[in-house]
Amino acid sequence: MVVELNALHWVYLVFTLLILGFMIAKRDTTLICIAGIVLLSLIATNSIYSSIIVIFNSFIYAIVELLGTILVISIIVGMSSILTKTGINQMMISPFTRLIKSPTLAYWVIGILMMIISWFFWPSPAVALIGVVLLPVAVNVGLPAIGVAMAMNLFGHGIALSGDFVIQGAPKLTADAAGIPVAEVISASIPLVFIMGLVTTTVAFIFLRRDLKNNKIKVTPYEDYATEGGQEGDLSLSPKLKRFYSILIPIFFLIDVIVMILANLQGGDATALVGGTAVLILILVTMSSYKSRALEQITSHLVEGLKFGIQIFGPIIPIAAFFYIGGDGFTSIIGDYLPATSEGIVNDLGLALASVAPLNAGVGAVTLTAVGAITGLDGSGFSGISLAGSVARLFSIAIGRGVATLTALGQIAAIWVGGGTLIPWSVIPAAAICKVDPFELTRRNFWPVVIGLVVTTIVGMFLI
Repeated sequence: MVVELNALHWVYLVFTLLILGFMIAKRDTTLICIAGIVLLSLIATNSIYSSIIVIFNSFIYAIVELLGTILVISIIVGMSSILTKTGINQMMISPFTRLIKSPTLAYWVIGILMMIISWFFWPSPAVALIGVVLLPVAVNVGLPAIGVAMAMNLFGHGIALSGDFVIQGAPKLTADAAGIPVAEVISASIPLVFIMGLVTTTVAFIFLRRDLKNNKIKVTPYEDYATEGGQEGDLSLSPKLKRFYSILIPIFFLIDVIVMILANLQGGDATALVGGTAVLILILVTMSSYKSRALEQITSHLVEGLKFGIQIFGPIIPIAAFFYIGGDGFTSIIGDYLPATSEGIVNDLGLALASVAPLNAGVGAVTLTAVGAITGLDGSGFSGISLAGSVARLFSIAIGRGVATLTALGQIAAIWVGGGTLIPWSVIPAAAICKVDPFELTRRNFWPVVIGLVVTTIVGMFLI
């Protein structure tokens, strides 16, 4: 399949590289993103005023796409605020302090729990369930909040989502596009998923330990960390009531898990269940704590959470707006200006790369990893995996074998890049729960993920 690239594709590619470069250099990308949006719109519409309108419309599109995540994070933060002020949080986490005694244990225990829960419910609800309970424990034994975010992110949005062995949403999309049974993709992906996961999480942990040893990362005790940027309230509950809530709240979340299993709730529905439960907990604890002032304080804590959500997501909106233009958002944001044969700017770039690559097992593996990574740049992870399956089928016909392995490589690369480890707005659930900068989280993930992809691709060459 031959794809014709035009000025829109090349401008998008140049600005993508610029944005990645600015991120690596730890510089703000807002101006670059807006410039890219305006230039893409100017090329497409030849209209200055339309391009100015597109800036605003692209922000609206990004906000709407991210709204569910913004809201659930804000609610969780609002709930955590009242639990911290009443001391329930400390009582609730005290049993876990006997299980997690060191930063090393905290990293691997949190990561493995995150992976297991994410297999069944996907990562977003798992982040909320695990972060609320285990973040304070990990911080207090010496694992910095950024380390907790990395563990949840790499094990959940990386290992669990890229394999998707239980829900099988990702392998179903890639298998259909490649024209093979889902079981073949899952079977081929098992060694690759675990090699990728083992290399990436181990390298990330080694880098983390190095920076801790060299005092490049500050570890803040949870008592201080939880109240950064604000004052601790003077609320107090009786020890009996604190103990009651410290038992009741985990039971509520455990019931959520049971309901998810019985009702087969996944993805957005599972996240909504966790968010709704957090609202009910916030109301119950606030009513018990503030008595006559409870009605006003319920709103106050919700607003506190929303302020945090907007503060975290604010820098993300411009960059999300730019990358959404590269995917399905182009028509909604700018208009129907792409060629009729276009699959979207990002997918066109992936197809163009595949069409010029020579065909053998080694180049096929590298190309599928590259195609998957490129299609993941829109921040979805799932939007381009059907393309990866189609390209894998074309390559396997020419090579004469390896369709399942090639498909699995494309799937793994697309989801690790776009599903939640290297694109800033994809890491927000973990970053927000841990109160760390999403850009800093993606920077710390970058080299471990790149090293993991290189090793996994090399292994894939021998499995084709």
